Amino acid sequence: MATQIIQHWTHSRVPVRPGISRAVVYKVIKEGTRLFQEIRDVDSNLIQTLELPAGAPLDRKCFEVLLRYVLLDESVAGVQ
Repeated sequence: MATQIIQHWTHSRVPVRPGISRAVVYKVIKEGTRLFQEIRDVDSNLIQTLELPAGAPLDRKCFEVLLRYVLLDESVAGVQ
């Protein structure tokens, strides 16, 4: 099955707590009919790979919203 790149590696700085942000990179790929967002830290360590919901808009704004949810969830889990 062919893999198609929907969005190449994109750098983003995501606020996770007041005064604290996290630099990450992400890309969006399509494998068959399924879409995935791969999120990595700046050292290329995998943070998470998400399967995007069917019908999700294929634009940067949508991708960055999902990215923030993942990093905020990870940040809250790390505080406990």
